Amino acid sequence: MFVACSTLCFSKEPLDNAFRRIADLEFNKIDLAITERGAHLRPSEVAENLEASLHKIRHAPSLTPAAIEIDFGEIPAAVLKRRFEAICRLAKPLTVAVLTFPAAPLGTSIESEIERLSGLAEIAVCEGLVPTLLTHSKTLTADPAVAAALCKAVPGLGLTLDPSHYLQGPNRGGSFDELYPYVRHVHFRDTGREPGAFQVRVGQGEIEYGKIVGQLERFGYDRGLTVAIHDNLDSPFEIEVEVRKMRLLLESLL
Repeated sequence: MFVACSTLCFSKEPLDNAFRRIADLEFNKIDLAITERGAHLRPSEVAENLEASLHKIRHAPSLTPAAIEIDFGEIPAAVLKRRFEAICRLAKPLTVAVLTFPAAPLGTSIESEIERLSGLAEIAVCEGLVPTLLTHSKTLTADPAVAAALCKAVPGLGLTLDPSHYLQGPNRGGSFDELYPYVRHVHFRDTGREPGAFQVRVGQGEIEYGKIVGQLERFGYDRGLTVAIHDNLDSPFEIEVEVRKMRLLLESLL
């Protein structure tokens, strides 16, 4: 396993500045966020000009992209497919293996979601990539049983585990042990159970880092642990300090 840093930790700054701050914090791997509502790099931008997008990323020669997190926003299925294909083409020269994207919102039929995901997973797998759904309290993956069922139904599909959403979401601290066989990537921040404690100072929440890493090891997990302390959340602390503390904590467990 290795520790990476999400570019969403510094999403309020230009991408070059985010790369520099991540490198200054002694990371050598990044989880690159490509989000339509973000200011760094957008899926529409990648689809319009792949080479220019590659050039932006390669401005960070000391950092290696280990995963890509995608948020397409609300767009028609045909447009999403084209943009997903473009990001798959972007991932190959960057030697990125894992792509993370959201599941459909709560209330979506599981059958229609399986159909949607099957098309996306087929595109990614054909390119030698690992497609993963982010576990999130506002999507179908809020229920661990549904998240596992989607992975069973869609060949090649895995999960990016974000345990914070199982402390604060509908699962409310329930077990998600059934997900470990499908985990292909992990996002970490510290989180409490009380309302408003989705992102707290490292050590003040209830994320069981050692237990989670131990479970991952049991299932032969050898991929990334991403520090995902986002600067666009209303957190009353210095992001850079907490990112450094989280890196040291995760590295101590490896």
